[in-house]
Amino acid sequence: MNELIPITYHNDDPAVSARDLHEFLEVGTAYKDRFPRMCEYGFSHGIDFNPLKIERVQQEGNRMVSRMVDDAILTIDMAKEICMLQRNEKGKIARQYFLQLEKDWNSPEKVMARALRIADKRIKALEAKTEADRPKVLFADSVTASRSSILVGEMAKLLKQNGVHTGQNRLFETLREKGFLIKRQGSDYNMPTQKSMEMGLFEIKETVINHSDGHTSVNKTPKVTGKGQQYFVNMFLGQ
Repeated sequence: MNELIPITYHNDDPAVSARDLHEFLEVGTAYKDRFPRMCEYGFSHGIDFNPLKIERVQQEGNRMVSRMVDDAILTIDMAKEICMLQRNEKGKIARQYFLQLEKDWNSPEKVMARALRIADKRIKALEAKTEADRPKVLFADSVTASRSSILVGEMAKLLKQNGVHTGQNRLFETLREKGFLIKRQGSDYNMPTQKSMEMGLFEIKETVINHSDGHTSVNKTPKVTGKGQQYFVNMFLGQ
């Protein structure tokens, strides 16, 4: 269909500029005076029309000046009613134009094309969300499956495999800085803090070592519990 009046789209529905329609109808009254009167015929702001500002180049004397002027996006139903209110040949032509536009818009071919386009948008949005959520899903699955405690180095590998760029040393440093591991130098360096133990995030594995001279010592190693794994996963995802 030949474009008698430029058609735009608002919320995926055909629409028309109030100024374009005003100019086509060759209304003698200025737009700024005419359009407010048209809106008094029961039309609703935000439903039938949406005001906006547009840039228009106008001649003033011997020069062209660019100015921001008032305009509005009209539904086709509102545009048809304005055409009927005009009651002249231009109004009749414009109304027939909009009726044909609606007929074409609602044809089975156009309805099917829109349905396919909407379905395609939804599929792409779902794929994008699935991809964005993939690390979270992998984290949740891996942590849920883990019923045993793991070393901090293993925790770092788990995080790294699922998109968090960290390593054992960096993870130790982060846990110390955030108060989960003791950072003061001494025998308890890198051991869980009282806070993280009370939260159930760590447990301490004690290994008895028998030395060649006959004495024994106890080696303590912090391990991340299943609850701790879930907690730190959520913490890193939140970052």
